[in-house]
Amino acid sequence: MKRFIFFLSLMAFASAAGAQTPAKTSGSSTSKSPGTHTASGTTASLLPAGVPRVAHSPMKTAFSLKYEDLKIGTGAVAEPNKIYKVFYTGYLGANGRPDDGHKFDSSDDHRRPVLKDGKPVMGPDGKPELGDPQPLEFPQGFGRLIPGFDQGFEGMRIGGKRRIFIPWQLAYGAHGRPGPDPEHPGIPPKADLIFDVELVDVADLPTPPARPAMGIHPPPGGVPPHPVTPPPATPAHPETTPPPASQAAPSTTPAQPAATPQSSAPATPPPSSSQPQPK
Repeated sequence: MKRFIFFLSLMAFASAAGAQTPAKTSGSSTSKSPGTHTASGTTASLLPAGVPRVAHSPMKTAFSLKYEDLKIGTGAVAEPNKIYKVFYTGYLGANGRPDDGHKFDSSDDHRRPVLKDGKPVMGPDGKPELGDPQPLEFPQGFGRLIPGFDQGFEGMRIGGKRRIFIPWQLAYGAHGRPGPDPEHPGIPPKADLIFDVELVDVADLPTPPARPAMGIHPPPGGVPPHPVTPPPATPAHPETTPPPASQAAPSTTPAQPAATPQSSAPATPPPSSSQPQPK
């Protein structure tokens, strides 16, 4: 009887040892697997090959731009560095202030009065009638608006609607934007913003004016002549008055042709928008 009990005990011990062995082996192989990274290893794997690895703490995100699509557009994808035409409404984000969710600006608030014969048409309430709201036009990617609004249309299609969550670092910063009067306090300091936008259209930037050609062009089939370099102009002092033409000494050197002036227009001038920017 004692032998039978000893035999059963021995079999139970052997079964338990066999069950623990695969689990231990599996855990050991997992810890040594090259695909498993700790927090430090995951951060290091984000570095390209040329950046040296150094001791560091876990990576953190200071702020980020977020959005959600309310309606997917059916038009073309909005290309960068184009003229965007959008309707918008801006609200104060959730910052723990009493005015959170307050609407501070909208394209509907900038409608122009209806004119007839150059005069505004008055409504029954004695106030000028307002026309339809016009979309805001701005050159995307040129920094004309706050960064969060300027960069919040990535991947959006024409005709789509989107809600953009802008952190204060990508909005009006730590100082905010003061308003013109107590009824319009503006943007508080460190205020996150929420914009509901609708992308109406995307157009090309206006073509810059052609620059005039410099130098002398040879006739068809001819040999290009040597370019004539005009002498440098001597700056005149504000108080110096040039002598009259009759008193000027005759010059023995033939006059050199003046260089054609070069246009100073920028390569891609941003268009002037008739609509006010988001405030």
